[in-house]
Amino acid sequence: MKVGDKLPELLGRNEKGEEVTLTQLKGCKFILYAYPKDNTSGCTAEACSLKEHYTELQQAGYSVVGVSKDSAASHQKFIEKYELPFSLIADTDKSLLHALGAWGEKTMCGKKVEGTLRTTFLVDEEGVVEKIFTPKDIKTKIHAEQILEAIG
Repeated sequence: MKVGDKLPELLGRNEKGEEVTLTQLKGCKFILYAYPKDNTSGCTAEACSLKEHYTELQQAGYSVVGVSKDSAASHQKFIEKYELPFSLIADTDKSLLHALGAWGEKTMCGKKVEGTLRTTFLVDEEGVVEKIFTPKDIKTKIHAEQILEAIG
């Protein structure tokens, strides 16, 4: 996925098991952020940053949707625990993560492993990617501020 590309029509199923499609989101700008795992320190910091600045993001015209390979049940617990005001897609088969280019080889504890590459996409009203934050760009504790500065 690169700037100018359109997201796939079917994004997946959220924490409630409901289908999330591009058609449902048409007419709304949104932030789609891919993260490795619920309830880990970096992912929690990123989600809480987005939660803390959610009103500002909405005022700037954006909604927020997260995606990881975790299950809907895991997402539901994560949302409840941190009172997240946005939906999370349970991409258990990693199809959306692959389509986004947010799944691949990375190094953890000195070992090469396959996993989610923390990536954020700013998406326009037609489902077209306007900006991408790569894993090297993202600072989890202040990620919402990075986004607000970019859309400024």
